[in-house]
Amino acid sequence: MKVEVIAPEEFVGEIIGQLNARRGEILGMEPRPGSTQAIQAMVPLAEMFGYATNLRSATQGRGVFTMEFDHYARVSENVAKMIMA
Repeated sequence: MKVEVIAPEEFVGEIIGQLNARRGEILGMEPRPGSTQAIQAMVPLAEMFGYATNLRSATQGRGVFTMEFDHYARVSENVAKMIMA
C-alpha cells in the first residue's frame, strides 16, 4: 500500500519508527504548512491493520494517514516461512 502520514514535526521520529516496524519502506518526506510533515511510505497491507489506533496514540490524536493500493509484491523468504508455519 502507498501510505501518506501527515503529522506535526515533533512526532516524525516516532512515526518513522512505527512504519519501519511494520515492514514499511520510507519513500520521502515533505514539509507542509503549520509545522507539519507529510511522510510517504510503502507498507504491506497485512501490517496496516490497527495502525490508526497506534498513530493516534503516538501523535496525541493529531496525525492522520491515507493509504491506497499501489502494487503486488513477493514477500521475503523469512516472512513466507512464517506464513507457511
